[in-house]
Amino acid sequence: MIIDTHLHLIDRSALRYPWLAGVPQLNRDFSYEDYATEAQRVGVERVLHMEVDVDPADIEVETARVEGLSRQAGSMLVGAIASCRPEDADFPAYLERQRTNPFVKGFRRVLHVVPDDLSEGAVFRDNIKRLGGIGLTFDLVVLPHQIPKAIALADLAPDVQFVLDHCGVPDIKGGAEHPWRAHMSEIARRPNVMAKISGVVAYADPVNWTVGTLRPYVEHTIAAFGWDRIVWGSDWPVCTLGGGLSTWVAATHALLSGCSIAERDRLLSGNARKLWRLE
Repeated sequence: MIIDTHLHLIDRSALRYPWLAGVPQLNRDFSYEDYATEAQRVGVERVLHMEVDVDPADIEVETARVEGLSRQAGSMLVGAIASCRPEDADFPAYLERQRTNPFVKGFRRVLHVVPDDLSEGAVFRDNIKRLGGIGLTFDLVVLPHQIPKAIALADLAPDVQFVLDHCGVPDIKGGAEHPWRAHMSEIARRPNVMAKISGVVAYADPVNWTVGTLRPYVEHTIAAFGWDRIVWGSDWPVCTLGGGLSTWVAATHALLSGCSIAERDRLLSGNARKLWRLE
């Protein structure tokens, strides 16, 4: 079984996505129905929706719409990682509203598109600490040179469970492993950080990448974090920039070809079930 921990849905008729104007390949609707048809063919059985950096005014609307989709017969959606703005003074009230909803499994604030010092603000850091001990995760999406910022958050809030998205966003197309490699080894020393094997096909050359291209980055991430601290995600529809969902699933199986069944199961479903209580 595969649990996809990183599905994005885009509905421009209902929600506003300011960033899409700069990414014409993704500036269209991507529906749950389109995803589900392909996902079921490749073995995905459960799905977490990942926030899509909507306009701040649409954050709670996005979560509500996804939860509505989860109530449809046969839906694979079992939870959402909701957007948030920890830099805002009204975050505590927002958190209280969301924590009463069992469909919300965690939060994410996209950090690689904002000033580096955003996560260093006192309000931001105090609000991240509020996640400690309440069973809600915080996804980190940062560029390789920003991983030390993520490390600082992990050290600041040891009771918060963080998930580092997309293997730390390595520059695979450029063949760059430094400072990414050293930073990944360092952040993996924090027991409150897990890594997500996701998104990497979008960072490779869309025409020429192979499994061998991805292998050094995926294998280093797994080696650094270990089999108990990794989860899998499709990053659909962003993965369509590098071949699509079926291609990424096939590449994942190829990358895991030498692993044990137990190791494969932990990455593809077991760790996600445990982390987000998806039993």
